[in-house]
Amino acid sequence: MTIKTLQIPTADGQADAFAAIPDRGEQHPGVLMYADGFGIRPVLREMAQELAGHGYYVLVPNLFYRHGPAPVIELPEYIGAEARPAVLAQLMPLIEAHTAERTLSDADAYLRFLTAQPEVGAGPVGVTGYCIGGLLATRTAAAHPGQVAALAAFHGPVGADGPDSLAKITAEVQFGHAESDLTPEALGELNQALDAAGVRYTSEIYPGTVHGFTMPDTDAFDPAALRRHWDHLIPLLDRTLTTR
Repeated sequence: MTIKTLQIPTADGQADAFAAIPDRGEQHPGVLMYADGFGIRPVLREMAQELAGHGYYVLVPNLFYRHGPAPVIELPEYIGAEARPAVLAQLMPLIEAHTAERTLSDADAYLRFLTAQPEVGAGPVGVTGYCIGGLLATRTAAAHPGQVAALAAFHGPVGADGPDSLAKITAEVQFGHAESDLTPEALGELNQALDAAGVRYTSEIYPGTVHGFTMPDTDAFDPAALRRHWDHLIPLLDRTLTTR
């Protein structure tokens, strides 16, 4: 496994990023991974390495590069109930400044960079994201229907842009929702919008989970839900990204 530190040219400057790359010298399908609102940190590197171990080139950009290199704020090793309010107070202005327009501009740059890497094979790519990164992944898939073949989002506000925002998605979709984030009624409305868009999808609530359930460095972590997330994500990518 190789970890590369990278700089991605964007319309607004340079986004720092890293890539996790399988050691085998051949080309691999590309996956763009959007971090959660806490950003790049050891847990994200571990998740990217886990995914790369299944044969994928995984690119993880710093979502908040306009405000500085990652980590943009100082994070505790463990984000528990005591630390969370102060951390979120610093991060929310950055999240709110990351508009839909910035998301789409950055997505263009990230995908252009990803597909130009010599270790990435020709063919479609996947996008996956966590928390706010799930929304960014969904926006990316909707904006690049001919290029993104797999979309996965976990405990993310994927329906925040309204049902019409899903209409352009052609990727196969995997949404894993936290029970604390979505009511069964809201899930039904989201899935109706996916049905109307003709999307092939799985969209379900992970029972007993709270927002952030995939992240081991937070008090939201649920080990069983993280395993379930991998059990859905890897087969999705294996089905849809054919370049090996």
